[in-house]
Amino acid sequence: MNACQGCELFQGATQGVGGRGPERAALMVVGEQPGDQEDRQGLPFVGPAGALLTRALAEGGVDPDEVYVTNVVKHFRFSGTRGKQRIHRSPGRVHVAACGPWLVAELEMVRPTGVLLLGGTAGKALYGTSFRVGESRGHLLPWPEDVGGSVRSRHEPDWVVTTAHPAAVLRSRDRERDYGLLVRDVAVAAEALTGTAG
Repeated sequence: MNACQGCELFQGATQGVGGRGPERAALMVVGEQPGDQEDRQGLPFVGPAGALLTRALAEGGVDPDEVYVTNVVKHFRFSGTRGKQRIHRSPGRVHVAACGPWLVAELEMVRPTGVLLLGGTAGKALYGTSFRVGESRGHLLPWPEDVGGSVRSRHEPDWVVTTAHPAAVLRSRDRERDYGLLVRDVAVAAEALTGTAG
């Protein structure tokens, strides 16, 4: 992945950040892109948003150690710094498209039963530019027949649940309420996994 030069983001990033977790995880969690800590460490979801996600997964009934976590974009996009920390900048459609083959490879390797999408960028990668988290969050959705984004995989998970990105919860003015909604959405995925297993 470090050899990837599919878009310009590799120039400013420390390294490409792939997913991590069991190779046959029943649940794949897909976020937006690595953050400052993820870029430095080379692992997804190891910063503050990752800690919040781990807690929400556990409280929602999903064992965090049994989940494969990744992002639709594999290099960190940022603009400027605040002290020593680089400031996140949302990736564009060209970045999502350039990283599409990586996510396809992960889907085909892991072959998850379900996918938990975190935030609008991840949702748009699968469902296209008209996707809005608020309209569908917390519901079981079918895998899109005609993927509006850049992801066309031979493996199609049985269902998708969308929710807010943990970083958005951390920025929220009503963090307690929004964290509760995140846990509620995770619980929908947990119930679907239990139903599949039973």
